[in-house]
Amino acid sequence: MNPKIAIIDYGMGNLRSVSKALELCGADVEIITEAKQLENYNAVVLPGVGSFAPAIEILKEKKFDKAIKKHIDAGKMFLGICLGFQLLFTKSYEEGEHKGLDIIKGTVKKFKSSKAKKLIIPHMCWNRVKITKNPYSKDMYGKIKNETYFYFVHSYYCCPDDKKVIATYTDYGLNFCSSVAVKNIWACQFHPEKSSTDGLMLLKNFVKKVKSNVIGN
Repeated sequence: MNPKIAIIDYGMGNLRSVSKALELCGADVEIITEAKQLENYNAVVLPGVGSFAPAIEILKEKKFDKAIKKHIDAGKMFLGICLGFQLLFTKSYEEGEHKGLDIIKGTVKKFKSSKAKKLIIPHMCWNRVKITKNPYSKDMYGKIKNETYFYFVHSYYCCPDDKKVIATYTDYGLNFCSSVAVKNIWACQFHPEKSSTDGLMLLKNFVKKVKSNVIGN
């Protein structure tokens, strides 16, 4: 039986491409709009494009903030993508200072452009990810080679307080955290659904982990 995975629709994500990619990876996928629906699924994906402040406001207004925390506390798998990654953090400095979900302690900061280093903001390109020795990285990046290229589109980057949660680093003027993996939480700044074969492999790894969690319970 395929695992049931929910994608949260809060008006800030490219839902169709994420949904189709997960379906290709062997999941039964539904897009949900109400927080109470989350309890019916084995895993949840929080995608996102756009600005931090309106996104967190909508999540809280729809009570998804509490539902996501309850889901994670229950040991169910969670995947955050792009803005959905940033929203996990304590706060963001995007156009002011805004509180996030505070599931991962840390901050979200803006890249600094540099003509000398030819750094253009937003960081919008294929770039390498360097896999860490984080024990949870093994499952997240199974069958994916170190320094594989993934597709990025963002102007802000995440800075976890605890460096042990970092699954990959990426170089763009500085070595920034491009993904985290800790227990049942996976999250990445890049877009796996837009990252060709290796992006699909990461999503396959996620679906595989969801399946093993379901069987284990």
